[in-house]
Amino acid sequence: MLSSPPSQPDLPPSDQPVILGFDPGRRKCGLAVIGVDRTLRYHKVIEAEAAIATIQHLRQQFPISLLVMGDQTTAKDWKQRLNHELVEPLRVVMVDERHSTLQARDRYWQMYPAQGLASLIPQSFRTISRPIDDIVAILLIERYLERLVDEG
Repeated sequence: MLSSPPSQPDLPPSDQPVILGFDPGRRKCGLAVIGVDRTLRYHKVIEAEAAIATIQHLRQQFPISLLVMGDQTTAKDWKQRLNHELVEPLRVVMVDERHSTLQARDRYWQMYPAQGLASLIPQSFRTISRPIDDIVAILLIERYLERLVDEG
């Protein structure tokens, strides 16, 4: 589980190495930056056309050591694009993203608990008012880190 207050999901950059999570899609992509201390530094859903430029910008802002990406849908095409279009190559690790959207729905409600009367509605009946691809990107990083612990 990550440590990040829901009211401030984007923390200022630090010198600590970070991992970039990338949930690629055809129309939109989720991005997340997490420190090795598991502190969430950035997360956002962006248009797919802006993904390469946004990743370039994040690399100027944060000392990104690795990009963790989901392995489904458009992953192979995106991996090729990243290798060809990024100014400096970045190590890309593919992570199993099965069931990540369902898990991201649960995580959304942990990060942004329902308020007032909405909290009385069972979670499975609530609607999420925004795309959650950025939360999927967070989960991909967590899966990568868990895999490291399991292998170690």
